[in-house]
Amino acid sequence: MRRLCLLASLLLLLLPAGCTRPDTPAAAGVKSRTLLVGNAAEPADLDPPTVTAYTDMNIVMALFEGLTFIDEQTTRPVPAAAERWETSADGLTWTFHLRPNAAWSNGDPLVADDFVQSFRRTVSPRLALENASYLFPLKNAAAINAGKIEDPAALGCRAADAHTLVLTLERPTPHLPLLTSLTYWYPINPRVLEKFDAMRNRGTPWTRPGNLVGNGPFTLAEWTPHARVAVVKNPRYWNAAATQLERIEFFPYEKADAEEHSFRAGQLHVTFSLPVSRIATWRKRDPAQLRVDPFLQTTFVSFNTKRPPFDDARVRRAFALAIDRAAISRTALGGSYAPAFAATPPDSGGYTARARVDYNPQEARALLAAAGHANGAGLPALSLQVRNDDLQPVVAEALQGMWQQTLGVHVELTPLEQKTWLQNQRTLNYSLSTFSWVGDYPDPLTFLGLFTGQSGNNWTGWSAPEYDQLIDTAATTTDAARRLELFQEAEAFLLETAPVTPVYHGAQTFLIHPAVRGWVPALLGSRRYQKVSLAPANE
Repeated sequence: MRRLCLLASLLLLLLPAGCTRPDTPAAAGVKSRTLLVGNAAEPADLDPPTVTAYTDMNIVMALFEGLTFIDEQTTRPVPAAAERWETSADGLTWTFHLRPNAAWSNGDPLVADDFVQSFRRTVSPRLALENASYLFPLKNAAAINAGKIEDPAALGCRAADAHTLVLTLERPTPHLPLLTSLTYWYPINPRVLEKFDAMRNRGTPWTRPGNLVGNGPFTLAEWTPHARVAVVKNPRYWNAAATQLERIEFFPYEKADAEEHSFRAGQLHVTFSLPVSRIATWRKRDPAQLRVDPFLQTTFVSFNTKRPPFDDARVRRAFALAIDRAAISRTALGGSYAPAFAATPPDSGGYTARARVDYNPQEARALLAAAGHANGAGLPALSLQVRNDDLQPVVAEALQGMWQQTLGVHVELTPLEQKTWLQNQRTLNYSLSTFSWVGDYPDPLTFLGLFTGQSGNNWTGWSAPEYDQLIDTAATTTDAARRLELFQEAEAFLLETAPVTPVYHGAQTFLIHPAVRGWVPALLGSRRYQKVSLAPANE
């Protein structure tokens, strides 16, 4: 009996060593060099010039590469598909020299004419792309997009030879190398798109696994809707030897609490965000895995100026002045997001707005009364549509309470998935909406230029010739001091007429696994995944 007991004890001691617990997906990913990333929403498409959501851009940046890239930390343009560039003395001609070893993922060489065909596609009036205006610095781009010039060859771009791209501009654009880093300027392979009639049409299956051909460090391996998008290392990328990850999987978590649970369960290496209510807990429990990085972003309330009562600037201004932004930052946002008193975040390319919109309940009530709606009398039923994530509904509840308390106006809240939230804004199918914008480059133009009459991302129905003139003059002047002063005038005009009103500025608040290397703070959110790696925590 004693021998049997001893044998049983030995077996109990040996059993755990022989029955080890399987690796979590995150631990297994470290071994296989597979990065697991939360991405907040299902992508609408992966066609570079069509994407408007930041979450879609996160994936597109892995699959394609523009002429330049904005360095994550310096926010300066650095070589990408182009190894160098120069400009003429008058600033109207830019020449980009492509890397001779750059290629598409199917083995086709990447040539200058691929960029020419891509740019012509982006400004084509047939595609009616919201982002076409980003290419308007090119000569004749605006006229072609408006249908005033029918010949696409009139666009200011040409291939001098296979590896030399020459761009001719309408006017000097000193920040052009910043613009060429954006997804709207990415190349597409015209030979592949022709197979799917995608040079003339949007929404074709060319962006599906097995069809998509890119020039970035990764290629598309899987797209399972509402589950994952997986990309794998592209062996034909010009610098593939330096790419350390073998695979990246993007997961569309629309709820930050579910994403956080997955991180704690070892199913993710990096989350897209973190519930505000959980920040303090992580700061106390495991601050090494918590990141709160600066982010060039502003979240606004947009007013549909084509729909009463917001066709009246006094009503828009009343709603704007009834918002206590400091209170929202302090309470609803837990102090992790700064209040936004101007459209442009502070110190954007050396610019900080002097004009600001402050909490002024007395003036807000007076303006609403002057518009004939004292205490909300005579107003139609109003609804504020918000993206159904962790952050915006909380902020929306604070706005709802402030408008009720200060103006006597009840506003219903309508949470929507990202795709519907964006589509409603594009089609002006809303009265009030939240609207977030991440700066494309560190300059006030990336925010103030949104609201010109020709901007494809102006989803307010508002335009003003005097505002457009200020922005257009600022964009063309070579006098740096005069340029910033024009932006000051434009910002003051925008805040006073209030087609939108700012609420808070951005921050990237997320969780990161200790094995992740090279995930540096990125003010603009752009990231070179080829510089990210995975290593055991003790290395």
